[in-house]
This record gives sequence, structure tokens and C-alpha cells, in this order.
Amino acid sequence: MKNLIPLQQIEIAKLIHRLHRSPSEHKGDAGKAILIGGQTGMAGALFLAGQACLYLGAGWTMLRILDKKSPLVHFNHPEIMISQASLADANHLQDLKPDAIAIGPGLGQTDLARSYLKNVLAYPEIPLVIDADALNLIANSRQLLSQLKKRNQAYPNRSVLTPHPGEAARLLKTNTTVIQADRIETIRELVELTGSIIVLKGQNTLISSPDHEPVVCRAGNPGMATGGMGDILTGSIAAIAAQGVRHHLNLWESTCIAVNTHALAADLLVKKGIGPIGLTPSETITQMRAIINQCLSQQNSKVTSF
Repeated sequence: MKNLIPLQQIEIAKLIHRLHRSPSEHKGDAGKAILIGGQTGMAGALFLAGQACLYLGAGWTMLRILDKKSPLVHFNHPEIMISQASLADANHLQDLKPDAIAIGPGLGQTDLARSYLKNVLAYPEIPLVIDADALNLIANSRQLLSQLKKRNQAYPNRSVLTPHPGEAARLLKTNTTVIQADRIETIRELVELTGSIIVLKGQNTLISSPDHEPVVCRAGNPGMATGGMGDILTGSIAAIAAQGVRHHLNLWESTCIAVNTHALAADLLVKKGIGPIGLTPSETITQMRAIINQCLSQQNSKVTSF
């Protein structure tokens, strides 16, 4: 990976500056993000993604939760709008007019989960973030994979997949040993297979797309190897992509911001003595918010500072 372009050279700080809000800005300008998941026993994954989406600035953060026993109010974050997932809701996502949709955290692989994914893939134009069990559903269904590819042909660079090595292996019908042996070839195969922007998570996370050669994120540390870290990345991409609709950030740029900020936040926490052992996604979300706001406050900052 020595010859890959480091993510930090993509002028992340300049991209973050586009999130600057004018005095007259309202929540509609910051975008509406819908996040779908949270099957029984996995509601926490969706709540973490929602918390990240809220803290990273989406104007509306709306959750569709599949767990029928889960509360419909996040008591620590009542700002998050939570509704019970249903087949009727899955069929009428367009009524909510979202600016971005994320699907996967704690989604499960039920018929209802599959129905939501089919409807999400049928939604035109807006950025989609696809993670976790949504990836596993696609890996197990030629129909869903074909639907994803057709959407990408109609609306290029409007979907991002965020697999870890296990999910990448399932998509490519191989095993994690093969995936990890040549991560650059893996991400190229995933781009070719799906036609999507791909974030291949892990040490030295890679990002690539049909229009971009792989770039590498050198930030990050072993403290990130804990449940929920991928969920907050999903929520973060959704938040930035939702804002990007009116702040002139495309999904590739939004993804680069989120991946870099996610890893940098974890490194800054370790420098403070918070981790690597016991580093939590919730702490990382708060640090990500601080990074974004610090960058916005430094109008004359150098690009290389991030």
C-alpha cells in the first residue's frame, strides 16, 4: 500500500468547510436522514448510528426500527425521531422525502429487512449508505445485487458500501484470508461487482469507486476493534451526505470526510488516555463532532492539519 494516495491528501479540511452554516440556515438545509435497522436484540446498533447522525449534523435524524419491543423514544437523545418499521412504511419511504438513507445496522435478514432493502434500492437519486446485514442480504441475492447495479448505472456514485473483511468475503464468495492477503485487489473487485463507492474497513481502511482509484486512511488504531464502530461510521456518512445535498458535497466527498474524521477521532482519544482498551463508539462520536466544529472555526486553517 506504499504507493496509494493517503486520504489526508484529499484536502479534507476544505471539504469540511463546505458544511459551514449561514445565519439563515434551517434544519431543511442540513438534510433529512433515515436510518433503517435494529432487529430484535440489535437495536443498539441502530441507536448508535442514529446518535452519530445526530451529532454529525443532520437536520433530521429518523430511525425505522425493526425490533417491536424497542422503545420509540431514545431517552438520552429525544431529538432522534423513531418509528416502528412495517411493510407499509417500507413501501412508502418516498412520502418522507429523505435526503439520504442508511440501511444495515442491526438490520437482520428477515423478510421485512429484505423488503426495506428492495425499496431503498428502488429509491432514486439520493445517497444510500449500505452496511452490515444489508450487505449480507445483497451477498445472498442475485436479484438485490442486480438491483443495486442497475441503480448505480442510473445514478452513478450515489451508493456507498462499507464492508468489513467478513462482509467483503461474502460479497465476493471467498474467505477473509483471501480478502486480507490483497486488500487493494479486493476493493477493486468490489467496485467492479457492485458499481458502488466502497469503504473496505480494517487496518488502513481503503476507499474506492468507479471514478476513483483506491485511497488509504492511515489514521486509526486497535481500540476501534469493538462493536458499534462500524455503525457510527454508517451514521456519520449519512449525516454528512444529507447535509451535502445543499452544501455541495457529493457522496464520495462525504464518505472521505466521515472515514478520516472517524479514524482521527479514535487516535485523538488514545492520545488523551481514553483507549485503546475500552475505547467506545459513543466517545468517538463526541470527538468526531469536536473535530468537525474545530475545523469549521478555523477558517484559515491549513489543509494538512487534518
